[in-house]
Amino acid sequence: MNIVIGIIIGIVAGGGVGIWLTTSVLRNRLLAKSQEVLRDAEEKGEIIKKDKILQAKEKFLQMKSEHEKQVNEKNNALRDEERKLKQREQSLNQQVNELQKKNNEIKQVSDNLNNQIEVLRKRQAEVEKVYNESIEKLEHIAGMTAEEAKQNLIESMTEEARNEAANSIIDIVEEAKITANEEAKKIVIQSIQRTATEVAVENTVSVFNLENEEVKGRIIGREGRNIRALESLTGVEIIIDDSPDAIIISGFDPVRREIARLSLHKLVTDGRIHPARIEEVVAKTRRQIEQEIAEVGKRTCIDLGITNMNHELMRMIGRMKYRSSYGQNLLQHSREVANLAATMASELGLNPKMAKRAGLLHDIGKVPETDPEMPHAIFGMKLAEKYKENPDICNAIGAHHDEVEMTNLISPIIQVCDAISGARPGARREVVEAYINRLKKLEDMAMSYPGVVKTYAIQAGRELRVIVGADKVSDTEANKLSLDLSRQIQNEMTYPGQIKVTVIRETRAVNYAK
Repeated sequence: MNIVIGIIIGIVAGGGVGIWLTTSVLRNRLLAKSQEVLRDAEEKGEIIKKDKILQAKEKFLQMKSEHEKQVNEKNNALRDEERKLKQREQSLNQQVNELQKKNNEIKQVSDNLNNQIEVLRKRQAEVEKVYNESIEKLEHIAGMTAEEAKQNLIESMTEEARNEAANSIIDIVEEAKITANEEAKKIVIQSIQRTATEVAVENTVSVFNLENEEVKGRIIGREGRNIRALESLTGVEIIIDDSPDAIIISGFDPVRREIARLSLHKLVTDGRIHPARIEEVVAKTRRQIEQEIAEVGKRTCIDLGITNMNHELMRMIGRMKYRSSYGQNLLQHSREVANLAATMASELGLNPKMAKRAGLLHDIGKVPETDPEMPHAIFGMKLAEKYKENPDICNAIGAHHDEVEMTNLISPIIQVCDAISGARPGARREVVEAYINRLKKLEDMAMSYPGVVKTYAIQAGRELRVIVGADKVSDTEANKLSLDLSRQIQNEMTYPGQIKVTVIRETRAVNYAK
C-alpha cells in the first residue's frame, strides 16, 4: 500500500514537473515571439513615418511652388495695370494740352464776337433812333398814335373774323340739321317698317263662361264662403250678376286674374267646390303660372337670340306677359322695342345685340315682386347692375325716361324706340275725356306764363308748341321758358312716353318800297 501511494506521489510529482517545464518553454517562446512582433511593428512605424514626412515635404514644396506662381501672376498683372495707367496718364495730358489750346482759340473768338456785338448794338441804337423819328413823323401826318392805329386795325380784323365765323357756323348748323333730320327720319321709318307688329289692347277684366246658371250658386257657396275664399286667395274681384252663363273677374293685376280664371276652370271641371279645395287648387295654379312665367322668359330670349341671361331676369321677362301699360301688353312692347333698337343700331353701325338686350330689359323695373319707392327706370337699372349686365345696358335702362344722364349711344336709341312703340296708333288706350282734358291742361299750363301769345298741343299731346311775343320775351327767356314748362309738365302731369316742348319766338321786319 505504501508502495502504491509512493508510486502515485511520484507520478503526480513527475506530472507537475513536466507541466512546469512545458509552461516555462511555452512562455519563453511567446516572449521571443512578442519581442519579434514588436520589433517588426517598430520597423514598419519608422518606414511609415519616413513616408509621411516625405509626402508632407512634397506637399509643402508643391504648395510653395503654386503660391510663388500666383504671386508672380499678380505681380505681372500689377505691372500691366501700372503700364496702362501710365499710358492713360500720358493720353490725358495730351488731351489737357489740346483743350487748353482750344480754350485759347475760343477766347479769341469770344473777344471777336463781343466786338461785333458792340458794333451791332451801336447800329441797332441808330436804327431805333431813325425808326422812332419815322414813327413820330407818321403820327404827326396821320393825327393818331401808333398804338391807336394798331388797336383800330385789330378791332376791324376781329369784327370781320367774327362775322365770317358766324356765317360759317350758321351754314354748317343748317346743313347738319337738314342732313341729320333726313337721316333720322330715314332710320326711324326703316325701323318701323321692318318691325311691324300686331297691336292688342289689354283689358282689366276677364270673362269666365259657364255651361249653366246652376254653377254660379256652387261658386258662391253657402253664405258666400266659396267666393270670399277665392277672392281672398287670388286678390281679384269676382262679379256674379245677371249676365247669362258668365262670371266677370276684375283686377288690374293680370297674373292674379289668370290664376283666378284657371282656378275657376279647374274647380268647375272637377265639381268639388269648397274652401279647402279652393285653397289647394289656387296654390297649384299659382305654381303652374310661375312655371309658365319662367318658360315664357326663356322662350322670349331664345326667340330674340339673346344668350347668357340671368335666370332671375328671364323670370321677370316672363312676368311681363301678365303686365300692361296703358292697355299695352308689356312683354309685347318690350319685344317690339328690342327689335326696333336692334334695327336702328344696325343702321347706325352700333352693336345690335346689345341694343336688343337693352330694349328687352328697359321696362324690367315694372314687374317687381315688391313695391320699390323709386321710378321703374331706376329700379330696373339697379336690377340689371345686380345681375351683372353690361354698364351700357344698365345706363340705357335707367336713362330711357331721363332719370339718369345718358353715357352711350345705345341709351337714346332705347328712349326713341320706347316712344315709337308706345305711340303706335291703337297701342295704348286712354279714355277720350281724359285725353281731351290732358291736351287742354297742357295748353292752359303754357298760357299761364307771361309773354305767351298762343299754344298748340299737337301729335296727340306728344308735342306742345308755344308762341311768344318777340317784344315781350328775349331768346334767353325763351330757352328758360321751354325748360321751366317742361319741368312743370313732368312734375304735375301723368302721360305715356314723352312730351316735346317747343317755344317759338319770331321777329319780322316789314318795309314798303314806294
